[in-house]
Amino acid sequence: MPFTVALTGGIASGKSVVERCFRTQGVNVYDADHAARVVVEPGSQGLAAIVAAFGEDVLNAQGQLDRPAMRQRVFADPTARRTLEAIVHPRIRQWMLEHAQADEGPYAILAIPLLAENIGHYRWVDRIVVVDVPEAIQVQRLMARDGVDETLASRILASQATRAARLALADDVIDNSGPDTALDPQVAALHRRYLALAAARG
Repeated sequence: MPFTVALTGGIASGKSVVERCFRTQGVNVYDADHAARVVVEPGSQGLAAIVAAFGEDVLNAQGQLDRPAMRQRVFADPTARRTLEAIVHPRIRQWMLEHAQADEGPYAILAIPLLAENIGHYRWVDRIVVVDVPEAIQVQRLMARDGVDETLASRILASQATRAARLALADDVIDNSGPDTALDPQVAALHRRYLALAAARG
């Protein structure tokens, strides 16, 4: 297994910008959100299992998973959500593991938004880096990005692991409370550290 770093952070913390910074350093980034789409593509075992559990009406006219309809369905029904997660999450984890194992770069980044909620399944990573911002900034960014009001933004934050829970897992922390330009030197420093750690492990 190559040296592997899990990257996480709460919603609207700026994980995608940090991902881009690592990519500019020549590091491969494997994103759990991307994996979630891949494992339910038409023709996949994941989509077949969802259809078997929920019926053909979860598909759109193109034979793809109707994500908005599925989201509404599981949001209103905790049992349906658990059923969907039991189908999708193990496949996401397997996709991430296989891509990390096959990576030929100096080290690999796994971008996992819900790492704190699923840490038991990712004990095999070598390092955890958390993109951290104060919750008030998360709320402001979420309102601006998604056009939601403060009440809904706060409720979305409350549905995730707490900031303290994420920070408790962190080996490294990236402070993203400032402008995007402040990220480059932080990522560059971590990149040098991870190269050294990967080389030391051999």
